[in-house]
Order: sequence, then C-alpha cells, then structure tokens
Amino acid sequence: MSILKFSMLYKGSKGQADLMSLFDSGASFSCINPKVAEKLGNLELLPDVIHIQTASEAHEILVKHRVMLDFYLNGTRLSDEFIVIPALSEEAIIGAATMQKWRIKLDFEHDTVSVDPKVAIAILK
Repeated sequence: MSILKFSMLYKGSKGQADLMSLFDSGASFSCINPKVAEKLGNLELLPDVIHIQTASEAHEILVKHRVMLDFYLNGTRLSDEFIVIPALSEEAIIGAATMQKWRIKLDFEHDTVSVDPKVAIAILK
C-alpha cells in the first residue's frame, strides 16, 4: 500500500471545494466523507449495499450511496464515482480503480502525483 496526500479542487452538481485528498493504492475505490459529498453533489442510492470489513473483523460498514464528481489534478479535469463512506476520517480518497482509469502515477521519491500526458490530451479533444 502506498499513500500520498494533496489538496485538490472538486466540483459537483451542487458546488465545489478544495479537499485534502489521500491517494491510496491500497483502497480499491475512491471514497468521500458524507458531509463533504452532500455539499458537492446529489447522492445516488446504490442498487445494492456494499459491505466493507474494517481491520476489526467484528466491525462492518454499510455503504448505501455514491456521488459523481469532477476533480482537478495539476489542472487536468478528471471525473469518477465516489462511494460515500459513513464516518470516513479523510475528506476524500482516490483509490486504485480511479488511478488506473486515469493513469495517475504516484512518485514517492519526489512526493508528487501526475496524470499521463496522453490522457490529458484525450480529455481536451
């Protein structure tokens, strides 16, 4: 698992905000705090509840909502679905699926995050 943390601009159907975003290659999906999600966009009910096991085997989190958001990485507009995690301690987490989708690269030697230039060009067309 690899982690970097940066502030990024997020935009949704209801508003926008700069959020501290944790880039976590150990997280399968991108996640967002419920209070932040409600301010940015319209929460959509998931067709099926997602059951997430925490480190404590006896504790399970039920995820019932998602929200679609645009986010800006180094000036490049990207978008994805964020699952709304009750009591999430972080404002937002960018997970492995989003990083793979947009070819986001984490550089731990220089503490930077980048988007493949080919993806940025494809978005502009």
